[in-house]
Amino acid sequence: MKHRIMWAAAAVLLGMGVVAEPLSISAAETPAPSRMPASGDYWTLRRQLAARFGERTPKEWGETVAGVRTRLAGSERAIALTFDACGSPGGKGFDAPLVDFLEREKIPATLFVSGLWIEANPELFRRLAANPLFEIANHGHRHRPASVAGLKAYGIQGTRDVGEVVDEIELNARRIEEITGRRPVFYRSGTAHYDEVAVAIAAALGERVAGYSLLGDAGATFSAPQVRDALLKARPGDIALLHMNHPESGTAAGVMAAIPELRKRGWRFVRLSDAAVE
Repeated sequence: MKHRIMWAAAAVLLGMGVVAEPLSISAAETPAPSRMPASGDYWTLRRQLAARFGERTPKEWGETVAGVRTRLAGSERAIALTFDACGSPGGKGFDAPLVDFLEREKIPATLFVSGLWIEANPELFRRLAANPLFEIANHGHRHRPASVAGLKAYGIQGTRDVGEVVDEIELNARRIEEITGRRPVFYRSGTAHYDEVAVAIAAALGERVAGYSLLGDAGATFSAPQVRDALLKARPGDIALLHMNHPESGTAAGVMAAIPELRKRGWRFVRLSDAAVE
């Protein structure tokens, strides 16, 4: 109870901008008191990482910077289907036919879920997390590109310093663990863009940064035939990037068309935690 009162007070002070050790997120982005870190260990962690990484100047920016894992190890015909649930404006939906198909056909997948999407779909998130077919992964507290320099990707403002990178990764990791009882192993930033310092911060937080090697639906803009064709071009060890938050897209129909054919060709579907990722 003491911690709850302390963090409720901290949340109020954050909104007023007068807390001694503020998070570098706006008042509108401040999590509700029940979602705040449970104790002062968060502030200590944040300070330690700011001291460790604060003087580093990034030299890389993009989807495949040093430390981003983009493929499964080995030459087996295995593919990891990963589905992002972004939660940004226009991206809070749920592709029920897609997920129903995965469940019906027993296709394992890794679901990268943002804090925004969890807030919009709390009961649905709990249902998905309870299904052992699915691995829940971290898609960021506010679906932001991971930068220590405030870089943007696709017009989306990235995190601006080490503290904001920590907030983006750690707050959602703790939220997922609070709800599911399991801390996520993998992290993918909003837009899948990083600098190498942010990737190193993720590693320091115990999160493996998962990129992709196969563009499955181009941000849920591909038509169903395009999604099918992309998946049918899979190479052994591919990590496919798709979306589960745009039911209006061609993703579901494309996946439904590709899976039976991939099975005929001898492909196996895995979650990221089921295989070594490199």
